[in-house]
Amino acid sequence: MAPAKTFLLSLLAATASAVAVERAAACSAYTLIDTRGTGEAQGPSAGFRTMNSHIRSQVSGGQEYDTVYPADASQNSASGTAAIVNRVNSGVAANPNMCFILEGYSQGAAATVNALSQLTGASFTAVKGVFLIGDPEHKSGLACNVDQNGGTTTKNVNGLSAFGSNGIPSNWVSKTLDVCNYGDGVCDTTHGYGINQQHLAYPTLTSVQNLGTTFVVGKLRGTS
Repeated sequence: MAPAKTFLLSLLAATASAVAVERAAACSAYTLIDTRGTGEAQGPSAGFRTMNSHIRSQVSGGQEYDTVYPADASQNSASGTAAIVNRVNSGVAANPNMCFILEGYSQGAAATVNALSQLTGASFTAVKGVFLIGDPEHKSGLACNVDQNGGTTTKNVNGLSAFGSNGIPSNWVSKTLDVCNYGDGVCDTTHGYGINQQHLAYPTLTSVQNLGTTFVVGKLRGTS
């Protein structure tokens, strides 16, 4: 076999091996960054309480940070975005082995999406997954778009703020699950209008809580 071909095959094998090791690497310590929606009291979002309880019971080494920001009717979530970025960057600086999962509900989803482009290098690597519900910046056609059952009925719809936002950066799509309940007027303006019953349903939808649990556990274990 020609030396050049042998070298190429060896390089490809080494690359594949490195990817497999990275993929299989589980997180021994992780932080769930929970960013609540408009009007929710400072603390955990109702949208993630159930799934986070399940996640932490299935994967040890976890802690939760509830993003500190107003989450008020002004819809100015800039301070929430800054808090998310600061928490990840400072966490990675303190512990390079720390993993992060970003979670955002409604206005909290917007704050989370707007943080993604600011998380680069080691911080990008440390964030293993992003789970969004009722995202006003939901953009049509992205591979990460699913409905409340993990299906495609809301894959090709836009949220209220889709046209004023850059949305989820392309390099983040594979790390993200952007869940939009069919008819939720915040993320699905094709089939719903405004903050309606569908937008408020995520905390009690078993399918959504199961989607979140499975997605995050897989990301933390390095199996998905």
